[in-house]
Amino acid sequence: MPERRYNLLNQLLESDSFAQQPEKFAASPEVEMDTFSEILSAVKLYGALYFSAEFSSPWGFSAPDSNRMAATLSLGAAHLLIYHLVLEGGAVAELEDGRSLELKPGDVVIFPHGDAHHIFSDKEATRPYPNYGITAKIKARDLSPLHAGGGGAISRFVCGYMTCDPYFSRPILNGLPPVFKVNLRADGSGQWLESSIMHLLEEAASERVGSEAMLAKLSEALFVDTLRRYVAALPEKQMGWLAGARDPIVGKSLALMHSRVAHPWTIADLAAAVGISRSALVERFTRYVSEPPMAYLTRWRLQLAARSLEKTSRSVAEIASDVGYESEAAFNRAFKREFGQPPGRYRGEHRTLAAKSSHVN
Repeated sequence: MPERRYNLLNQLLESDSFAQQPEKFAASPEVEMDTFSEILSAVKLYGALYFSAEFSSPWGFSAPDSNRMAATLSLGAAHLLIYHLVLEGGAVAELEDGRSLELKPGDVVIFPHGDAHHIFSDKEATRPYPNYGITAKIKARDLSPLHAGGGGAISRFVCGYMTCDPYFSRPILNGLPPVFKVNLRADGSGQWLESSIMHLLEEAASERVGSEAMLAKLSEALFVDTLRRYVAALPEKQMGWLAGARDPIVGKSLALMHSRVAHPWTIADLAAAVGISRSALVERFTRYVSEPPMAYLTRWRLQLAARSLEKTSRSVAEIASDVGYESEAAFNRAFKREFGQPPGRYRGEHRTLAAKSSHVN
């Protein structure tokens, strides 16, 4: 079994994007084409573990919002998602507004919008909580367990983050609540993922070469696996993008459009590809996603184009072709309808704002 573990970890380390092969870690049902893979491949996830602790009750700590956390971790402006994996004992996760979740061993709790929150043992842990030297350990990238607390029952956990482009991840993020949890110990794949993280944490603490890089890949795996488990557990009558991605017809439609964004799709082509009539596809897709397939595709193409205008020096004509427009003039009209200004002006204003922001910082 150890040989298999290292073989799979090496495959993770050598891959360019974990999101292209999430089925190795997901026990939840699959759509015929994996929509999450297509979306997450474009999102360019990057993950890492940043803190490990063994607390004895009573204990508690407060996590700042994503902007302050990003500053502590010396990260850029990409969207930050925070998660905590409980390895032993229990805890309570609570948002600033008082909403809370009880956590048990194997639970992963995710804050997809980067909300400030508290993690604590029980009500005996009084606020404001001590820092316990947490900030210093995070800044030092020290993954050895922090030992602190009041001497009671033990809780062990690790904390991690994911960064992603808010443009590309918007379809997923918009469908997620401020906080949710899933448990990894319901099946073998989750248990393997948890045990691998625990093993590599020990290696990282002892500064073994390569362990942090593999932990980064496993952090991505943990996020994808958690997301898929969350979607698999959504109620049957749930609507929205995430529930649509689980639906065999809507999910396959989304996967096709995301994987072949420049293809000259028509509603007839898409309906034929998923094996349903045009009217039935439009009705079903709109019921889940709140807009028809072609309107969704147009909006997604223009979001991709906007990000390319911001991040690259490619010409407007090249970007238009990349996202499926044969005519630059047609692209310009569509872009102006969506963003209120033509592509050239959009790029110029964005670069001016970016330059001012850089000068201020």
